[in-house]
Amino acid sequence: MDSHTVLYGVIGDPIRHSKSPVMLNRAFRESGINGAYGAFHVEPKRLGEAIAGIRALGFRGLNVTIPHKIEVMAHLDDIDESARAIGAVNTIVNEDGRLVGYNTDGIGYVRSLKEEAEPELAGKKIVVVGCGGAARGIVWALTRENPGAIVLANRTAERARELAASFASAEVSAVPWESLREACGDADVVINTTSVGMSPNVDATPLDPAWLRPGAVASDLIYNPLTTAFLKGAAERGCRIHGGLGMFVYQGAYAFEYWTGRPAPAEAMRQAVLESFGAAEPSPLQR
Repeated sequence: MDSHTVLYGVIGDPIRHSKSPVMLNRAFRESGINGAYGAFHVEPKRLGEAIAGIRALGFRGLNVTIPHKIEVMAHLDDIDESARAIGAVNTIVNEDGRLVGYNTDGIGYVRSLKEEAEPELAGKKIVVVGCGGAARGIVWALTRENPGAIVLANRTAERARELAASFASAEVSAVPWESLREACGDADVVINTTSVGMSPNVDATPLDPAWLRPGAVASDLIYNPLTTAFLKGAAERGCRIHGGLGMFVYQGAYAFEYWTGRPAPAEAMRQAVLESFGAAEPSPLQR
C-alpha cells in the first residue's frame, strides 16, 4: 500500500467468516491494480456512521452483506434501476463522492446455477427458503429465466408474502412455513438463502433434505463450508447439489467490474477462495 492505493471493503454483522478480502485482493493483484480490500464489522446501529465514513475516506467501492442490504439503501445518493426493483443493495460505487448502489447477488447466483447445476430454468418449479436481502436479488434474476413457478417460504410468513407481492408476478407466490415440506416435494430446484448452516454452525440445516425428491437440485448460498450439511444430506438423497462458491465469486466479479471498468479475473478469484480453505476445485457433485 502507498498513498495512491485505492480502498475497498465489505461491511456486515458478522463479518469474520468473509472470504471477500482474500478474493478481491487477489483480483487486484492479478489485474495490476493498486487497490486494497478489507472487512469491517458494522453493527446495524452504526450503519449510517459507517457509510459516512467510507464517503469521507474516499473508498472507491464497498460490498454489503447480512444484515445491511436493505437498510443501506437509505444512506445512498442513487440506486441502480435493477437494485431498486430488487429492493436490496450489495455493491456500492463511489462516483466522485456520490454513492451509487447496485445488486450483483441475483445475476451472480443465476450464472453460477446455470453453469454448475441446471442450465435450463424455464418451466421449472423453484422453491426459495428465506426472504432476506440476498433472496430479493435471486428471485428478481430468476423471474427473467421464465420459470414455471417460484415459491417463497420464510419463518416469518409476512416477509414471504411481502416479497412475493413486490414482484407482482403470477409465477411468484408465498407459502406458510408449515407448507414448506409439501412445496419441496415436487420442486425442481430448492434454494437455501438463509445463513443456517454457515460456519461455525456447520451441523445446522434450514430444512430436512429428505423433503426433496431425488434428481432435484439442492442449492445453498453458503460457501463456508463449501458443502453444507443441507447439501450433504441432499446428495445422499440422490439430489444434484450446488454450493455457494460460484455465486460468491461471480457477485464479486461483477462488483469488481463496476468499480474498475475492467474484466474480472474470475478463475483466479475462485482459486484464491479455494486455497484459503485448503481445498481443491470441487467436483460437479460437490458444487
